[in-house]
Amino acid sequence: MLERRGVLAAAVMMGWLTVLLVVDHDGSLTVQRALGVATWLVLLGALRVASPLVRTQALVVVAFATLVEYTCSPGLEVYLYRFHNVPAYVPPGHGLVYLSAFALGHDPWVRARLRPLGLAAMTALGVWAAWALVAPRHDVLGALWFGCLVAFWRWGPSREVYVGAAVVVTWLELAGTHLGTWVWQVHDPVLGIPIGNPPTGAAGGYGWFDLVALLLAPWLLSRVSRVSRVSPAEPLPRPAAPPVRR
Repeated sequence: MLERRGVLAAAVMMGWLTVLLVVDHDGSLTVQRALGVATWLVLLGALRVASPLVRTQALVVVAFATLVEYTCSPGLEVYLYRFHNVPAYVPPGHGLVYLSAFALGHDPWVRARLRPLGLAAMTALGVWAAWALVAPRHDVLGALWFGCLVAFWRWGPSREVYVGAAVVVTWLELAGTHLGTWVWQVHDPVLGIPIGNPPTGAAGGYGWFDLVALLLAPWLLSRVSRVSRVSPAEPLPRPAAPPVRR
């Protein structure tokens, strides 16, 4: 399972996500599509070593995050990719981000020190959020998302995932915006509030992804198991032949 070698599994998946961002830095749409196919293969490999529940949660995150991506990027233009699209590797990439956060947070060494490590991560992000709030771009959205992250970490059902996401999502946001893979608008087009590039508390968004996954995954698994338990209808018995009179 992923959690047995959590740090190593997270490092491998994060490594792949970082490599594809570098490769896509000056790549064409054809390169993006090829990276998308490769990322789906990597995700399928990661799902094979996950438990059925975690596998279903990751797939729910892929579906929900893809909906959010198309709404917020090409739709509302809260942030923009290089080709003003959603790159082909982004939907499966969200699955790898979730599995990386899960694996990192559930690593035995991390779980044994979850509270101090979580406190260290929240403190570091809090300092960054406070600085970005008074910086020239006044990252209000990042501060709001950081508040969501702290609330999920304090009261949410998956503290391990939130601690993992604080590391994984922050790293990928820094890498993606530094390479120019995507750029955040100066102001949110819906709320009208300033946004950093990247927003400091972007990991807080994965708290909502995880919440959706926790709500839907058990229901989906129960539906699948219920369908698999239903046996095909047995043929009706033939009516007995009437007695022959002599």
